[in-house]
Amino acid sequence: MAGTDPDTKPDTAVADLSFEAALQELEEIVGRLEQGEVDLEDSIALYERGQALKAHCERKLKAAESRLEKIVHGAKGPQGSEPVDLG
Repeated sequence: MAGTDPDTKPDTAVADLSFEAALQELEEIVGRLEQGEVDLEDSIALYERGQALKAHCERKLKAAESRLEKIVHGAKGPQGSEPVDLG
């Protein structure tokens, strides 16, 4: 992407990012778009990257939620678990 911040890694595949790295990059993209100082082509590319990062973060959170529910339920099945609130 032309004109993007060198601190972001647009060439890094979204699927290869940790949740924290994806969230940080998403926050940077949102900040740049809110400033309105990005040309149209870069804005579109940033928006597309942001959408991919958002979906990736949602998948990571859902996977973490599933893992936590399995831990709470234990190996012997449900034992009075409570829903996990990650929000």
